[in-house]
Amino acid sequence: MPVYKDEERGTWYVRCYYEDFTGKKKQIKKRGFKLHREAKEWEADFLRKQKGSTDMTFRSMYEIYIEDMGHRCRQSTIDGKKHVFEKLILPYFENKPINKITPKDIRAWQNEMIAKEYSNPYLDRMQNMITALFNYAVDYFNLAENPCHKAGRMGKREVVVNFWTKEEFDRILAAMENDPTAHVSFSLLYYSGIRFGEFLALTPKDFDFEKNTLDITKSLQRIKKQDVVTPPKTLKSIRNIIIPDFVMNEVKDYMSKLYDLKDTDRVFPFTKSYINNAMKRASMKSGVKKIRIHDIRHSHASYLINLGCAPLLISERLGHEKVQTTLSTYSHLYPNKHQEMVDMMQNQHKLETVAAGASETSDKPEKDPQPQGTRFKVVSPKDKTSPQQVHEDDLSPCVGFNRRT
Repeated sequence: MPVYKDEERGTWYVRCYYEDFTGKKKQIKKRGFKLHREAKEWEADFLRKQKGSTDMTFRSMYEIYIEDMGHRCRQSTIDGKKHVFEKLILPYFENKPINKITPKDIRAWQNEMIAKEYSNPYLDRMQNMITALFNYAVDYFNLAENPCHKAGRMGKREVVVNFWTKEEFDRILAAMENDPTAHVSFSLLYYSGIRFGEFLALTPKDFDFEKNTLDITKSLQRIKKQDVVTPPKTLKSIRNIIIPDFVMNEVKDYMSKLYDLKDTDRVFPFTKSYINNAMKRASMKSGVKKIRIHDIRHSHASYLINLGCAPLLISERLGHEKVQTTLSTYSHLYPNKHQEMVDMMQNQHKLETVAAGASETSDKPEKDPQPQGTRFKVVSPKDKTSPQQVHEDDLSPCVGFNRRT
């Protein structure tokens, strides 16, 4: 009998044997049960868990899921999942076998969460987490179906993207003229688009001042009141990006003034509160709205979109896992570009028509031929003047349809 009475403590304990994933036999001992029945229930659920049976309890499935995801997600992500599950999901389902949880049960839980008046994004987050757990059970433990699919969703993700326009950012930067540390920090954040954790983790060896490039290979997270350097958010977040030379020159000048800076030292060894306070002061001085630190990244994306850069290039620069992430996050910024796109096509058609007419008279010698390498610049339909001639080198790589597709 694997359940025993601890005479000294007056409680019950379990000792049982199982095989791990390598086939090796192991023993486990669990103490502290007040009742014999509780010890037996724990033993039965443990053995079901080891066999991967779908009649294990929801809590056992949760523990397997969290342990597995712990090898694949950042600690901050796991901590966030644990908080939501243990506070809002486990109290409703923890002792129920996962194969006995029905869409009706999910629906009843949703109604209780909605009644607590959580925000739509938070309800959406809860829904995503419980749905992901059941998907995991379906994929790896042969659960027949995910009850969340029939129950339907609750909440709604609200993508609210605040950002500074280029003119607003210039005003913010001007307000930081007397604070060189804040000035260089905001310049680098705005013109690189890197995440704040990636910014805080930067070391001197990440900068290549000859090539004007920046290596993003790590991120700094605040976990349990400790600064922890972790890999970036996703594999695509490991990247090398080109930074404008005027920003790199400012960073180089800033670094030259740091005392005894080593290759492995953090270049920006301050906290989130420093940046927030610097932004608050600059906002009050300039009259520009204050935004979140992460919104500086959105400001960079908005800036590139307005320059006409292709979504794929923006996605790669930001380190998004998929270009769809870029499109879904910034889709509201693209409608204004549709008319510009049509205008460019119309202007191109006009230029081709003019060129075709010129070719018909090509047998006549030109008195003043165009210099080689000259192209027509596409002009806005608002500009009533004729197309201008510009040299190839004067054309921006981000104007209209990007040539690097």
